[in-house]
Amino acid sequence: MRHRDILLEYRVNPLWNFLEQTYGFEQAFRMFKPYEGANILPKLVDQNTMVVTMPLILSNTNYVGTHFGGSLYSMCDPFFMFLLMMNLGKDYMVWDKGAKIDFVKPGEGTVTATFHIPDSEFEDLKELLKKEKKTIRTYETEVVGEDGKTVAKITKDLYIRRLV
Repeated sequence: MRHRDILLEYRVNPLWNFLEQTYGFEQAFRMFKPYEGANILPKLVDQNTMVVTMPLILSNTNYVGTHFGGSLYSMCDPFFMFLLMMNLGKDYMVWDKGAKIDFVKPGEGTVTATFHIPDSEFEDLKELLKKEKKTIRTYETEVVGEDGKTVAKITKDLYIRRLV
């Protein structure tokens, strides 16, 4: 299969489409086993914003009784990608390119991460991708504890490509 053929087949997995259409975006994620097991609860606030929470429970607790680092990263992994996909539409491909997590302090209780991309970013991307075929953008968020203090800092590099 040629590289161009792979690009033309880029689409959301049919299972995810079914789950989202049948149960809604948030419930589809809650049914995703890694999220269900860690009790990761995404909420779509608006077309530009997701808020994800994760209470500390046995299945996301590490050896010393705080949030497991893998669960902290998992709660942040896909949401910038989804916001880009939802807002840019089917004429654009969005893939994870890289990620970094800095653990600032132990996570206890319920932790929260907010993902927001302003309309101006989508407009800028569409203008840029009229001239360039692809770009890499970096987005950042923080996981905060109930006290409002930073638990972890997440940086995501996303590859964005115009398909048509």
